[in-house]
Amino acid sequence: MKTLLVLGATGLVGGQVLQRALRDERVSSVVAPTRRALPTHSRLNNPIVDFEQLPEQADWWHCHAVICAMGSTRRKAGSAEAFQRADIDYPAHAATLARAAGATSLALTSSLGANSDSGNLYLRTKGMLEDRLADLGFRSLTILRPSIIAGERPESRPLESVGLRALEWLEPLVPARYRSVAATDIADCLLARALADRAGLTIIESDEIARQA
Repeated sequence: MKTLLVLGATGLVGGQVLQRALRDERVSSVVAPTRRALPTHSRLNNPIVDFEQLPEQADWWHCHAVICAMGSTRRKAGSAEAFQRADIDYPAHAATLARAAGATSLALTSSLGANSDSGNLYLRTKGMLEDRLADLGFRSLTILRPSIIAGERPESRPLESVGLRALEWLEPLVPARYRSVAATDIADCLLARALADRAGLTIIESDEIARQA
């Protein structure tokens, strides 16, 4: 049985990962550092943290696998700089601490089109995080690149909601890689890949996620 660190457990995908991990017989315990408290569970360790000042010597960094589902938007963060800090620096720092404490496997939710050289801020940010994580030396690194994520978010994202409605209407005409992906399928895939701990880098594009779950 393995100890799992979940980053982003209060979000749409991270919340689904947490629910599944707490039911999974392969998982002995789950560590989910968050800014606000989660519902208690006998197998959940929920440190309340400030991601600006993570406790680097905390015992709970010792885990077998990491799932990163942290993600914000420029609108929510307030500026491009704050967005990149939340979506690159915070998860990369946390992953660095977990790797130093012995974690060998990491599975990440990124984005369709992620590229550190992109002219688009969102896609460039996601690509930069991918690059940072690839440099950390995890034995197993899996990157999922979903299109628009379908599911009930804790917070409102109006533009994303409009996009989802449009995709639902046009889905028969939309290429498979651009169709929306259920948060539940992403969570299943993240958990399966993190616990499998297969050596090397694996990138799973949007239209493959449901089949890999």
